Amino acid sequence: MDTWAGPEPFACTVAAARAGDEDAFAQLWRWAHPALLRWLRVVAPEGGEDLASEVWVSVIRGLDSFHGGERDFRAWFFTIARRRAVDLARYRRRRPATVPMDGVDAPHPFELSEALAGEAAVEAAIALLRSLRPEQAEVVALRVIAGLTVPETSVVVGRSDAAVRLLCHRGLRTLARCVGADLVPEGQR
Repeated sequence: MDTWAGPEPFACTVAAARAGDEDAFAQLWRWAHPALLRWLRVVAPEGGEDLASEVWVSVIRGLDSFHGGERDFRAWFFTIARRRAVDLARYRRRRPATVPMDGVDAPHPFELSEALAGEAAVEAAIALLRSLRPEQAEVVALRVIAGLTVPETSVVVGRSDAAVRLLCHRGLRTLARCVGADLVPEGQR
């Protein structure tokens, strides 16, 4: 998540959003939503958009109780997101999976334009993150996509700072091996 660059200071924007200013809330949404979607594509790839909506509903409901700065907001925001992702995972374990009917849910093929090339790179990075063990993927995504510090990440995932550092280190090391293997030509491996 990028650093706050809104037209008003972060605290003023949160106060205005808390008071019901739709423009202020829209500024918060434009700032935090892209990182939320990327993170959800790592930890809950099947329910990202719906889950993001639930996160924002929870943010709206809890905004009056939020106190703090930009970094506090990030930690609070991704704690909410993680709780919604855990709830979704529990729900899916209790419900049987549905199978799409042949041909009904098939996506329409489309040509990848230059405008989508950047999105293709993001999708490739997210696919790499998904290849990690789930706890490593979650920690790396919170550190890299959400921009949380080690202490903030440890609060969100409910683990010690040392455990977060270790999970992140192992995850990044695994990703480096995957990317390094792709960059070495076939004859030189």
